[in-house]
Amino acid sequence: MMTPRDLFATAARALRINPLRSALTALGVIIGVASVVAMVALGQGAQKQIQASISSLGSNLLIIVPGSANQGGVRGAPGSFNSLTLADAEAIEREVAGVAAVAPSQRGSAQIVAQGANWNTRIEGVTPSYLAARDWGVASGRFFDDRETRQARKVAVIGATVARELFPNSDPVGERVRISGGAYEIIGVLDAKGQSGFGQDQDDIVLAPLQTVKRRVSGRQGRANTVSQISVKAESEDILAQVQEDAATLLRQRHRIGEGDTDDFTVQNLSSIAETMQQTTQVFTGLLAGIAAVSLLVGGIGIMNIMLVSVTERTREIGLRKALGARKADILRQFGLEAIVLSLAGGFVGLIVGALAAWGITSAMGLPLTVGLMSAAVALVFSAFVGVAFGSFPAWRAAQLDPIEALRRE
Repeated sequence: MMTPRDLFATAARALRINPLRSALTALGVIIGVASVVAMVALGQGAQKQIQASISSLGSNLLIIVPGSANQGGVRGAPGSFNSLTLADAEAIEREVAGVAAVAPSQRGSAQIVAQGANWNTRIEGVTPSYLAARDWGVASGRFFDDRETRQARKVAVIGATVARELFPNSDPVGERVRISGGAYEIIGVLDAKGQSGFGQDQDDIVLAPLQTVKRRVSGRQGRANTVSQISVKAESEDILAQVQEDAATLLRQRHRIGEGDTDDFTVQNLSSIAETMQQTTQVFTGLLAGIAAVSLLVGGIGIMNIMLVSVTERTREIGLRKALGARKADILRQFGLEAIVLSLAGGFVGLIVGALAAWGITSAMGLPLTVGLMSAAVALVFSAFVGVAFGSFPAWRAAQLDPIEALRRE
């Protein structure tokens, strides 16, 4: 009876005799494991990127934007109707439980000029509560206060992209820029946030007092009470859905929207959007991993074919071993072990290749690198399973050989 040590030594010696064939046999498993690891890492990196991008907009955040309305029988596009007001924002802050911050804002765009340079960017009129609602901070300088907002002072806080484009070699705080023909003092620079989950550069922005933007940039002097959106931050994620429902109910009451009528506003739950995007990404990750796993199946078929060839070539060796007292179980374990060693070796090499491929792909695409221990362990276990599954038949066939017939074969 052969000991486990003898079995390992015999299997290793058989694989060393034909190193090129052994390497080619394991190549299918290497490609399969590498593909699975790389594709799963790519999918997980995309999920993390989406989660980080959505979270950068603000945690526990609801965005309320104007909807559409029927006017004279004509239905306008979403956002075409000025249905939100400052009074709506104040009512939400006052009457909806669980609200941490409410920030009405007015959007616009303008060409800004400073020190001979110019840049077209997004101008947003906000209140001081905007930073709390959006989880945003000021990198240098300060943010404007309630008094400056009420007085419609011409002050501005700029994003990192605007600061880089207009003031590449100097501190912007204290400098002046021209926006829509007016001179504004820069009192602060926002923390850098990068791109959002929707591909928008969040740092390409200028924040100014709400009334300033409404009067001087967006041209809404005649509609002084309307705003383009309201940001609502809930106290926790657990009550976000309830805050969304309560805010929507309150707005329906304020806007006198009857049951069954179309709302003239839309409440966007960023957590729900992030969850939907992550679920979609998970489906694609599973699809990519499934396609990559086909390579493991192909690698298993390659192992089986090569092991069958090996059984044929080593018929006399098998006959000699049986004549010297080796049992069927010994032959079965010997060839089965060879298949498992091949697949496991391919799995380890594939894991390294897959990690390197994942690093290259995620670096090229600007995604975070995530090689999960679970996916690596599953890939290795699956590669061992491939060796067992596809090495069983060649091992069984070798064990069934008659020793006398095997010794006669040339």
